[in-house]
Amino acid sequence: MSSAPGPETLTPPLPEAAPTVSALRKWSSYVGPAISLAILVAVLVRLRALDWGSVWAIIPTSPLIWTVLAASYLAGPFADWVIFRRLWGIPATGIFPLLKKMIGNELLPINYVGEVYFYDWARRHVKIDASPFGAVKDVAILSALAGNIVTVIMLAFTWPLIINLGLGDNSLYFFGSIAFVLVTSIAIMFFRKGLLSLPKPQLWYIFAVHCARIVANTSLSALAWHLILPEVPIGPWLLFATVRLLVARLPFIPNKDITFAGISTLLAGKEVQTGDMIAMISLLIVATHVILFIAMLLLDLIQKEKNA
Repeated sequence: MSSAPGPETLTPPLPEAAPTVSALRKWSSYVGPAISLAILVAVLVRLRALDWGSVWAIIPTSPLIWTVLAASYLAGPFADWVIFRRLWGIPATGIFPLLKKMIGNELLPINYVGEVYFYDWARRHVKIDASPFGAVKDVAILSALAGNIVTVIMLAFTWPLIINLGLGDNSLYFFGSIAFVLVTSIAIMFFRKGLLSLPKPQLWYIFAVHCARIVANTSLSALAWHLILPEVPIGPWLLFATVRLLVARLPFIPNKDITFAGISTLLAGKEVQTGDMIAMISLLIVATHVILFIAMLLLDLIQKEKNA
């Protein structure tokens, strides 16, 4: 009678997973620097394209205008910081990678590249039991859902104005965009159990913060426009800000800048140079992206020198 098989004959040999895991970790370590390099290239391209003389000539002199513009600019990163402060307890310095996340999303043509960068940062700097992927994913999904829901609500309030815009040939794109927003929102709600991984109280908290961010950003934009062009009451600017939010989130609307210009003329009147003001603010935002990102890169280099 043959002897009983030993443990080595009962257990099939396991595949050599260690080299694969090691290789994945090695490649993943390049994700953050690669995205930072891509953002830097985009920053340098925008740096060459900017007319710094025009930027300097149109810089507001009122401290109040600067305060409102800064609050509007920082509303997104600050809301993200509030969310991830509750989820992970990130420090105050966590605002810097969140600023890079926003700048990456603004300057690079790849959707959610900022989220990929922040996920890579969190994986290396945040001490949590689970992978940060689930939280970053849920925050991004709820941000889109909050934007869609607020957009639909604003659409209900501004529908008479939208009808009077005379969409013409763009009406098909417009209604197709509305359908897309509604379908994606319903899909997220229907498949939320498979899409979202965080506990329900945290999901509601994240959703509420995103809604507050959208309302704050819309209100601050309207206030900034009113301060720059005080001859126009703040009421029309609030209406314009909500319509701008609406048009910006509708994916299939072509020539959005032209649509914005038409809406501003309709609300403020042809005699008010709203187009120049909107172009000025857009230029300032790009200039701020450039200056902030270069400053954060220099700060990272100084920090690395100190730690070396």
